[in-house]
Amino acid sequence: MSTKLFIGNLSWGATDDMLRDAFGAYGELEDVFIMKDRATGRSKGFAFVTFANEDDAHKAVEALNGSEIDGREIVVDVAKPKREF
Repeated sequence: MSTKLFIGNLSWGATDDMLRDAFGAYGELEDVFIMKDRATGRSKGFAFVTFANEDDAHKAVEALNGSEIDGREIVVDVAKPKREF
C-alpha cells in the first residue's frame, strides 16, 4: 500500500487546513495538496494527502472514506500512479 491517498468529492470551499485537521488525526502528514484550476484558482474537487507511513494511511482510508468534510461525503482511496499517455 502507498502512503499517498486520493481524496475525491471535495467541496470547492475545502481548504488544506480542513484536510490537515481531518487526516492529521490518523498520523503524521508529509503533504496535503488540493488540486486547483489554473485559471480561476478554485478547487477541482479533489486532493492528495501523503502520510509518513503506510499504517497511518490505511487507518485514514478505513476511517474517513464516506465521511463528511465541509458538507460533502468524501471518497478516500489509495492514490494510483499517474498514467503515461
